[in-house]
Amino acid sequence: MRNSLSVKLLLISICFSSLSFAGSKDQLNPIYTGVPSLTITPDARSGGMGDVGAATSADANSQYWNPSKYVFMDSPAGVSLSYTPWMSKIVKDINLAYLCGYYKLNDKQAISASLRYFSLGSIDLTNEDGSSIGSTTPNEFSIDVAYSRLLTERFSAGVALRYISSNLTGGMVDNYYTGTSIAADISATYKKPIQLSSSDGSLAFGANISNIGSKVSYDKGAHNTFIPTNLRIGTSFLYPIDQYNSLTASLDLNKLLVPSKPLLSNYSDTTAYNNDLSTYDNQSPISGMFKSFGDGFSEEMKEIAWAFGLEYAYNKQFMVRGGYFHESETKGNRKYFTAGVGFKLNMFQLDASYVIATAQTNPLDQTLRFSLAFDLNGMKDFAK
Repeated sequence: MRNSLSVKLLLISICFSSLSFAGSKDQLNPIYTGVPSLTITPDARSGGMGDVGAATSADANSQYWNPSKYVFMDSPAGVSLSYTPWMSKIVKDINLAYLCGYYKLNDKQAISASLRYFSLGSIDLTNEDGSSIGSTTPNEFSIDVAYSRLLTERFSAGVALRYISSNLTGGMVDNYYTGTSIAADISATYKKPIQLSSSDGSLAFGANISNIGSKVSYDKGAHNTFIPTNLRIGTSFLYPIDQYNSLTASLDLNKLLVPSKPLLSNYSDTTAYNNDLSTYDNQSPISGMFKSFGDGFSEEMKEIAWAFGLEYAYNKQFMVRGGYFHESETKGNRKYFTAGVGFKLNMFQLDASYVIATAQTNPLDQTLRFSLAFDLNGMKDFAK
């Protein structure tokens, strides 16, 4: 296999597990999962707010963040397309495309679906003699559907079912196959109006446990890897400044519900390490979710990443956004500011966001995201 594939896979691994560790006194101990592209923020609105979305106001891209928000949408139907050139500072042909849409069955029910496609670009492959054996386009994709329902006037819940595929060699490398998994999401949203002296605001809470599913294997079950099961909880407060201006502040907390892999450096006895490693490898996904809380209080606090975002809106048509994302140095050290803008008309909304990394070695620096959403009801009215 030519070095280009190895280099790209290494970049992906670095991006999600150890972006920068210089100067840290603690031991590097990231949580490793298969199909890490499932954790990439797909849309520009949330991407401009520090990667928050558990409790922000519902939009066409809520499928990734919290599908239960769809029942709070004003429009009965919508669709969104997003595109992200990934790690463009280092590699030019890695990108993420995301297509998402929803339809409200009535005032209390909604269905939604999304398609995510992560491309590692074109890869040339060679055999052990250095002779070309062709080229391939490694990729990871997922497709999902969700159902959400309003249970009370202020509380909603949602469930999603997802098929995941990770094809890193295109079937052109011996004993290396496409990894697949079936997963589910469980989400909830609580939204409450707040009486203010000047006008009415709103306070929202949201939670989503995503990618609860089977492990992924690239060698027909000889070795199995956890997928990135994730717990996301958040809150959001909308403050209407006046008739035309509003400000929203949002906070998200994230924790991977995947147990930490045993570190050999923590063992003086190799036998004990091998026993614990075997136990880790043989854990079921559900058991792993519970074991993910068993690393001790200090380590658990490090495993929680947090994000904060602000969104200013003028007349619900022009938006300016900013945010910050923070992850512990020992768990990945993703630390960056974000900025974004949005423009909305009756029929469509265009959003863009930009990442400003605080670590010089962060390959996510200068990442751009673009989203274009269409209000299908607005398009219908326009066509009349």
